[in-house]
Amino acid sequence: MFGRSKESTAEASASASASTELASRAGGKGRATPKRREAEKGRRRAITAPKDRKQAYREARGRQRDERKVSMQALRTGDERHLPPRDRGPVKRYARDIVDARRSVAEFFLPLAVVILLLTYAGSDWLKTIGSTLWLALVVLIVIDSVLLARRLKKGLARSHPAENHRGALPYALMRSMQIRKFRLPPPRIKAGSRRP
Repeated sequence: MFGRSKESTAEASASASASTELASRAGGKGRATPKRREAEKGRRRAITAPKDRKQAYREARGRQRDERKVSMQALRTGDERHLPPRDRGPVKRYARDIVDARRSVAEFFLPLAVVILLLTYAGSDWLKTIGSTLWLALVVLIVIDSVLLARRLKKGLARSHPAENHRGALPYALMRSMQIRKFRLPPPRIKAGSRRP
């Protein structure tokens, strides 16, 4: 009474095979789904784990040392492919070019600070006054120069790289402008005093 007849079972199997054939024609996968055991067997790979923690530590240190060596070489030569993330990208390159195309007051900060320090600690009151005045003038000139650099950089980035993310470009440019030109990394591509990019 409740059992299926042989005819209904045959009809069900025929309709299932017809639907499978239809699915394979309509773009179905046309094969059975693999069992989990078979799928995991296909994904397994041999893992070469280090023998102990010290070996793993040595290998990690070696990889980090090699990466640092490559990035330092890229900083010295200006190779864009291996630069550290801080210096990479067209926005940072543009900021470097803006800074390198001009002379800034901040790049002379260290030499002038030594001179001002010597004047301040000199025995004469007149030299101390000159040192204090020069110190104040140097700080004011650096602030004015930094504001001009920031305006020029923002306008240039909005004009030449409007779709790029400008985040971090201004502090990067200001820090580069405070470095002595000879010691800047990556080295300047543009001569000082040349037309800005």
